[in-house]
Amino acid sequence: MLFPRFIVFCAAGFLVGQAAYAQDPKPAVPAEKPSLAPVKPKASPTPAEPPITFNSVHVDGPFIALTFDDGPNATLTPKLLDLLAARHLKATFFVVGQNAADHPEILKRAVREGHEIANHSWSHPNLAKMSDEAVRRELQKTDDAITAAIGKRPTLLRPPYGSITARQKKWIHDEFGYRIIIWDVDPLDWKRPGPSVVTARILKETKAGSIVLSHDIHPPTIEAMPATFDQLMKKGFKSVTVTELLAMATPVPPRPTPSPSAPRALPVASPTPSTSPPIPAPTP
Repeated sequence: MLFPRFIVFCAAGFLVGQAAYAQDPKPAVPAEKPSLAPVKPKASPTPAEPPITFNSVHVDGPFIALTFDDGPNATLTPKLLDLLAARHLKATFFVVGQNAADHPEILKRAVREGHEIANHSWSHPNLAKMSDEAVRRELQKTDDAITAAIGKRPTLLRPPYGSITARQKKWIHDEFGYRIIIWDVDPLDWKRPGPSVVTARILKETKAGSIVLSHDIHPPTIEAMPATFDQLMKKGFKSVTVTELLAMATPVPPRPTPSPSAPRALPVASPTPSTSPPIPAPTP
């Protein structure tokens, strides 16, 4: 009797223990802690620096800039000013400092008549082959001569021969505040090809926003200007100073995205024409 009772007692104890275990609360799974690492903000795009060098300008309208280098010349530049005044045209004169110092009255007249005076170095050297200090002297002496003549500092530089390094552009712009002006129309008038050739080349290459290069120290260039000015005006072009042209600059519109071309239809083969045997010629 004792053994069966013992078995019953053990079984009852086992069932009571299982029930108690089922009622015990299970430990909660700890919630995931938020990351304490700082969220890095997305880097904003670096704004593009404004351009320093200009060959031409995109403009909405028929505006161009006529520019003349290497003067002023005692006789030729006044003749050129007369031609411009008669047609109410504006130009920019990139003057050599030595000539500017010799003829300040010509610079004063040019400014009175609405033209612009800009720096073209003191003695017309190749700036790209010079030390920074030598370039600085060339530019500063011309800057001083222009300021003494017209009471105003120039804001534009055209390096002689268009020769200047990228590093020079940067420090010259930072130190003098100059924008570097090159050109997109060059009639090579300094080679003196003849007035009609100079005119033809300018008319062929000039478009809206062009910066046209010429020199007011060569007689054939001055001879070419009446026909050049008249034909440009006939085409509807309006000449302004370089600074005015730069102020008119508008963004270049994006090129239209080419649409995907439609699949080309395969050519339909035409049936091969049947050939009949030749008709035999009649026997004589």
